[in-house]
Amino acid sequence: MTAVEQLKEWIAESDQIVFFGGAGVSTESGISDFRSQDGLYRQQYAYPPEQILSHTFYLKNPEEFYRFYRNKMISPQAKPNKAHLALAKLEQAGKLKAVITQNIDGLHQMAGSREVLELHGSVHRNFCTRCGRFYGLSQILETEGFPRCSCGGMIKPDVVLYEESLDMDTLSKAVMYIKKADMLIIGGTSLTVYPAAGLVDYYSGSRLVLINRDVTPLDSRADLAIKGKIGEILDQAWGN
Repeated sequence: MTAVEQLKEWIAESDQIVFFGGAGVSTESGISDFRSQDGLYRQQYAYPPEQILSHTFYLKNPEEFYRFYRNKMISPQAKPNKAHLALAKLEQAGKLKAVITQNIDGLHQMAGSREVLELHGSVHRNFCTRCGRFYGLSQILETEGFPRCSCGGMIKPDVVLYEESLDMDTLSKAVMYIKKADMLIIGGTSLTVYPAAGLVDYYSGSRLVLINRDVTPLDSRADLAIKGKIGEILDQAWGN
């Protein structure tokens, strides 16, 4: 039996599946990982991405923050790929109970998934830090420079920046789902960003599946580790 056939069999036998994914889930939709410092990036920005995407930098240099944010963090043209679509079908079949994601692109919801826990927030939500008024993604894209609210306040994306804490309600809900899971599928994440990576420790079942193109620190703990493109693998296991 191949690894994908084993995955397909386990999915068929499980009904409390939880999926935990990272940036690799969206790369097949054309969204690059901002950590990859390509030549174009080095020419355009004088600071490393981790510094630009910090709470301190946002407050001190909002113009440069938004220049990077619009160029690197927002991909309005991106569409759900086979991974997003397969997970949505799994949920519709009553097998997948939740998608827990480190991504901020909203592609899981676009594919049709309903129970999506966004650990790092979403580019589709933006709020005035003074009055709390909501602004959608289109309103951010239509402005240039640093967008301000009609009240004059600063508009901040509802994404978790460096130096900020994850939302505790979202984190608690993720822990609840993982504790109840009879199968945990992890895909497209290096499992090195904490505290999100620590969520795996709450899983006590015997069907821990890792799908990734590269080796992760938890490969030795996995009950099934599959190397390859997550979209193709999930599509083979459940997409058809």
